[in-house]
Order: sequence, then C-alpha cells, then structure tokens
Amino acid sequence: MSPPIVTNDCSDNPSGLNCREFWMLNFRTDYIAAGGNRHPAAADWDANSGLLAYGSDRNVALWKPSDKQCKGVSATLYGHSDDVTAVKFFRPAENGPDLILSGSVDGSVRLWQNDKTSSDHYRTVGTLEGHTSSINCLGVIDRRQVLASGSADATIKVWQVKDVNHHWETCLLQTIQTSPKYLPLTVVLSASGPDLLLASAGTRAEIFVYAGSRRDLTHQATLGGHDGWVRCLALTAEKGEGNGDVLMASASQDKSIRLWRFRIGSKLSRGIDQPLAEKTHCESLLLNKTHRVATPSVFYSITFEALLFGHDDWIYTVSWGTMAGKLHLLSASADSSLAMWGHDTLSGAWLCTTRLGDISVQKGSTTATGSMGGFWTGLWSSDGQSVVSLGRTGSWRLWNYDRYHKCWMQGLGVSGHVKSVVDVAWARNGSYLLSAGADQTTRLHAEWIDGRRRSWHEFGRPQIHGYDLNCIGTVGEVRFVSGADEKLLRVFDEPKATAELLRRCCGVKNALEQELPTAANVPVLGLSNKLVEGNGGDFSDPAPGLAEQVLPRDAGPTNAVVLAQSHPPTEDDLARSTLWPESEKLYGHGYEISAVCASHNGLTIATACKASSLDHAVIRLFNSTDWRELKPPLKVHSLTVTCLRFSSDDACLLSTGRDRQWAVFERDGANELLFRLRVANPKAHSRMILSACWVTIKSERVFVTAGRDKMCKIWDLQKSDREPVTTIAASAPVTAVDSFLIAGEGLLALAMGTERGAVIVYLMEKATLSVQSSRKFEYS
Repeated sequence: MSPPIVTNDCSDNPSGLNCREFWMLNFRTDYIAAGGNRHPAAADWDANSGLLAYGSDRNVALWKPSDKQCKGVSATLYGHSDDVTAVKFFRPAENGPDLILSGSVDGSVRLWQNDKTSSDHYRTVGTLEGHTSSINCLGVIDRRQVLASGSADATIKVWQVKDVNHHWETCLLQTIQTSPKYLPLTVVLSASGPDLLLASAGTRAEIFVYAGSRRDLTHQATLGGHDGWVRCLALTAEKGEGNGDVLMASASQDKSIRLWRFRIGSKLSRGIDQPLAEKTHCESLLLNKTHRVATPSVFYSITFEALLFGHDDWIYTVSWGTMAGKLHLLSASADSSLAMWGHDTLSGAWLCTTRLGDISVQKGSTTATGSMGGFWTGLWSSDGQSVVSLGRTGSWRLWNYDRYHKCWMQGLGVSGHVKSVVDVAWARNGSYLLSAGADQTTRLHAEWIDGRRRSWHEFGRPQIHGYDLNCIGTVGEVRFVSGADEKLLRVFDEPKATAELLRRCCGVKNALEQELPTAANVPVLGLSNKLVEGNGGDFSDPAPGLAEQVLPRDAGPTNAVVLAQSHPPTEDDLARSTLWPESEKLYGHGYEISAVCASHNGLTIATACKASSLDHAVIRLFNSTDWRELKPPLKVHSLTVTCLRFSSDDACLLSTGRDRQWAVFERDGANELLFRLRVANPKAHSRMILSACWVTIKSERVFVTAGRDKMCKIWDLQKSDREPVTTIAASAPVTAVDSFLIAGEGLLALAMGTERGAVIVYLMEKATLSVQSSRKFEYS
C-alpha cells in the first residue's frame, strides 16, 4: 500500500494547540466493520438506550439501529481472550446504571458499565469466573440483582450483582449440576416476591424448571414434547388479563415452537402424577399435562398453551415484542426467515402474521447451506416497529415497519468479516477500501455521501471464494488481485454495476466505466466468478422520486442484476449482485499464496507463497499487460515471504520473510521489467518479520520493518544496511505497519498494529526520523 501524503494546515484548530498537538488529537474512528458471531445468544437490544450489543470475535460491538446518520457500529468493547458467545443488557437496581453482560469461550462473564462520557463508552467493572468451559447463555431479571449463566461444563451458576457505593460486588449464590446431564444453551429467570423461577434447556428435548430461594433452587418440573434440542427460551408477562400469567416460548431443532403458560396460585389438574413414558409418542406431543412448581412464597402451575409450525429448519431464537398494543412473538430460523406470530382473538390460535427473509424456493438447501445460510438471531426493538436478524455472513439485516404502506421495509444494517481480516488495500485514487478475510470473502468499503450525511458502508462483495483468503492488492483503477490457500492468484475486474453504484452513492467517477464488464456470478460447484452479459439494463439516473431501481433477479438468461439505487446495498444485494468477474489466473507457485503486491503504475505484480525451502521461497513477477511471468524468479529468502512492497517510484521492491531477513531489489538497467537483488540483511530481526513499508522522503531509500520480536525498525540505505536509524519497542508482536507524510509540517506519521489489537500512531521528525509523540488506540 503506497503511503499517502496528508496535508494539515491546522486552519480548523479552535483550541490554540500547536499543529503537532492538534494533529495527534484529531485521530478518530470513522468506521468499524465487525461481523457478528454465529451464536444465537450473542446479541441483545436494549429498550432504554436503543443500543444493540453483539459478539464480534472476542469483542462486543455496539450499534444503534435507529441512528438517522447511519454510522453503523460505534464502538467495540475488548477484554475477553476468546470468542464472545452470550450478551445481555442488565439493570440490577431500579434507579441504578445499566450493565452489559458478555460471556465468552474463555469461561468468564464480564460486566460493562457506561462511563457517562458517551452513550457507547463502556468499561469493565467486574468479571464472574468459575465455569470451566465456554459460556453458552445468560439469563437476567432486571431490578433483582440476580443473573444466571449456563456453560458447556454442564452447569448453571446463579450470581448476585450489587452496586455498593459505586463499586460492583459479585457473589456466587448457587451452582446447579444439570441432571440428566446436558449442556445448557438457554436459560431464563422470573421472580415473584423474593423467590426465583429458572427454566433451562439445551442438548436434550426437554425443558427443566427450577424454583426456590436464590440460594436453593431445586429441579421441580420437566416439560416434554419437543423432538430435538431446545435452542431458545423466552419469557414475557401477559398483559391486559389481570391474572399475572407468564408465557414462555421454546424454540427447537425439531422446527417447532411451543408456548407454555405459568399461572400463579392455580390448583392442580388431574393426571399430574401420570408418567409421561406411559403416553404414546403422538399423545406426548400434544399432552396438556399440568406441572406444579412451588417456591417458599408462591405456587405455579405450568400448562402447554400452543404448538406453532411454519419453519422449514431449525429455529434458533424466539423473542417477545409488542406491536400496536398486542403481544407478538418473533422467531428466527435456519431456513433464512423471520416469522412474526400473533394471537387471533376470534379463533384463539397463534398464527404467523408476517414472514421476512428468504422463501424456500430461493433458498436451496437447508441448515446454513442455502444462499443466506440461515438466521442465527432475531430481535425486536422496544417499540415493536423494527426487527433485526443476524445471518451466516455476519451481517445484520434491519426491517422497519412503514405505517403508511403498512408493510415491513428493509433498512441499512451493518456488516463485516466473520473471521480474521488478513489484508486490506486502498483503491489507487483512495476512493474505496478492499479487505480480504479468512471467511473466504473480499469486501469493498466506501463512504456514502448523502447531502450533509456521510457514513461508511460495505458497497460490494467482489469475491466469495471456497478457500480462506490471505492477501489482496489493487492493480490500476478498476482491478485487484487476491491470493488464498491455493497455488494460484486470481485477478478481478470491476463491473459496470459497481462503478455505477459508487458514482451514484459515493461520487466516485470512473473514466473507464463504459468499457467495464456487466456483471458476474458463480456457477454451481464453481470457485471462479464468471463474466455474464445480460440485457445490461439502464445505468442512467432513476426518475425523480424513485429511490431504488433494481432489475428482477430473473431478468435475462444470465441473471445479471443492475443496481441503480441511491443508498448502500442491503445484505441481499451484497451477497448476490456485487460480484466482480474473474479475468485471469496466475500460476507458478507450488504452495498456498502468502503475499501479493502490485506496482503503483499497475504494470508489475509481485507474488510469493508459503515455503520451507529456498526453492519455493521465491518471489514471482507478472506483467499485467499480457499476464506472463517475468522470469527468472527472485531468490533470497529461505522461508515464507510475509510482505512485499514497491517503492513509490516503482524502482525498488522490498520483501520480508519468516527467515528474519529483509531484502531490497532494484530494477535491472538492461531490462526495466526485471529486478535484481540490491541488498539483504539476513539478521535484521531476532524473530520473523511480519510487515514492512516504504517511507517516501524525496529520493531517499527509507523503509520500516516490524516483527514478532516486538520491534519496529527504520532503515536508511544511504546510511547503513546493517543497523537501523531508529528502533521502536512495542509491548506485543507487531503485525502491521504503514507510514504517511504530513505535507508542510516536516512530519512523518508511522502507524503500527500489534497482535493484541492495538494501533499506535507515532509522530516523527522527517529529517531525523526521531519520535516526537505517540497515541495509542486499543480495539480488540
């Protein structure tokens, strides 16, 4: 990636700070792309603040779906050492602060409290430890200071959380060993008076109900009827009846939802002691057996209320909400649909009133192998006018109810990679950013300009691959090349649909737009994005008042889709309509591709692959004019080449490797297309070098290397190729580095990313390369 030159004359500095101080203080986060974890319990939507918190890798991401500015994810909370698997908002006391609870694969539950400086600034105020395996679920009761955690260690722990003089005190009240043994996947709590009612389910077909005091919950009922694992339970108080009944919904992998009524103080019906095993299978499915549950202060009777069928696959979550004053249930399923269920007062039955998402004929296969891969989570807003769902791609879909048209309209959600982001590359004109991930996708991010409103969004998914991606580089203005866990590299060309979308929404003009291919798709069982030429469609501006114009997906024999809309694409269009056609394949390497870089003029592409010997640790060069390899390959490294960078004038090529050395190649005077070794340092770092970049200071050859030895070193070839001119120590292995100049200030900014998720920006004197100041940003 070429280092940009940033101009900052401090003309907008109202604080009286000098330019260096002002420049350092004006770093801010503009955009966070964070995909959601595929755990049904790893998200919650707060009724008070409107924030939606969800697990994203080992972080908790915060997003406000009702934000009119469409800024997306506003912050991430870091602290866990492994994936976040459960998230809940919790208000322990009536007038106390709200907390966010997060459970992780690391076996801990963290408590986060807002620090009152901003609605999305939270800090850790406590940690609950005691589980020996992953946290699967959390259950809370607001204003009761009690929560429950279910874990893969087959236990449920009940905790007390209390605010004492602005200090949070936590206490383990009880540990419940599941018997018969199962792994709890969902747990809910209810209370009447000082006593508790707890229901749990998981890797069995039954629901287990516990009741008693806070420190003495005992198993008192087992609710049968499901034929598969029970994935989610949801409780709500039935309003308007005056009887204080509680309804519980249970969602199962048997594709059904069951509703249960908890009635306080009701007498038992006959047959309560009749064993369930004496019933036939059909009778057990519809058995309306009354179960009795007692606490020291109250009696409950539990009866089966209704059986809801309508999904074609596993149901992951159910959530209660209120629409137009009436109670509704939202269910999310692996069949890629959300269903809203309402109670019909005339028939007394629960009916599916609305369905959102994919329909079966578009989906293909079931259980996360269709086009959308299923919905893992579904949540209501507090007013019942919005719902969100999380899909297999890590993206959140948002639907808002349009009262005028009386229908649900899809809004702008948030998206991001669901596995590690391994490489990023800016377009040559800086108009958009490409990212490659271990989730086998390449994504295009750009800034949406809508009048005075500006916000970053995902505008394309050029490559959806079958192998984990490792590297990416831009070639010219309308092309990129990527490498994955395969022996070849793939070159992609920007289609007209994407160019038009970027022009309309982002103001990105492309002089080559008319020469671009139309669109692309991926054939069944194929890995290559194939060029398709349909009827083309109309790329002109839509008629006044027409906000969105999308060709039908069956338009033309090639199924080419033209996006002509004035807002960022929704997840449906990203997954289906924003692919880039593959134009070339580059062969020659013997193992998985590890690094790629294109020269600034777009004529030369340097590539490398994973290697454990000198024969394979070579750098291969390709000419982008005819895509032929420029032989012979460059040999100097003995292990995998980790990073390749061309100098700003394309006269030199810098390489670093796992063999702890860097090398600089320069163009051959006899043949400008070829390179020859200029200098190498085999002992540059004490451990492998992971990243490098050039520093553009006139014609001087200055570059930076960073490695696992927690060192960042700046080298000036005019002074020495054996000793760095500046060495910066970090607290963790440095995995990424880049630099840019601040024009007119004589300053150089060096950005360094570490293995622990921190980004440190150093401000340096351009003349002496000495550090003047630094600022640290921690994200994960």
